[in-house]
Amino acid sequence: MKTSPSRDRMIEAAIVLMRRSGFSGVGINEVLAESGAPKGSMYHYFPGGKREIAIEALAAYAPRVVAFIDERLARGKTPSEKMRQLFLGFEERLKEGGYRSSCAAGCVSLDLDEEIDAVREAVLSAFSAYVDVISRHIAFRDRRRARSFAAFVLTAIEGGYVRGRAEHSGEAFREAGQWLGRLAEAETA
Repeated sequence: MKTSPSRDRMIEAAIVLMRRSGFSGVGINEVLAESGAPKGSMYHYFPGGKREIAIEALAAYAPRVVAFIDERLARGKTPSEKMRQLFLGFEERLKEGGYRSSCAAGCVSLDLDEEIDAVREAVLSAFSAYVDVISRHIAFRDRRRARSFAAFVLTAIEGGYVRGRAEHSGEAFREAGQWLGRLAEAETA
């Protein structure tokens, strides 16, 4: 993999743009403007254009989100505390982004069609990694139920971003954290 400061800036710019506008926001001109990279560098580092940079950006972004989820869940001792900590963390991220940024994978998924299957695979990989880390923190006796619950948690996170951006509020994350905490407590009791 080629690496350089320009390439790294373009990856970071693509992440920022995807968190705001999904796949449609990762236009070549937008990435160059956001990154300050020289115009010719886009196709030098990303000959596959928009699709390639989106896939690379998701590959860089997903492990950061996994680490964030892992750290937030580790703060709680009980299932209820874990959920509360996780959703408070996402509420903070939403607020830090001025209620304009969501999960890059979630935003990109809204633009998917048959023509960008490779990008869809990158989104699925990110979502699977998120579900994996959440399910590792959930002490359900049945691992399949833990994974199913973790997928439900991911659905609440993505939905929390949608509502939070529309409402300019973290209320959706707070509500989800409380309800999912109760469900997790009931399942582990």
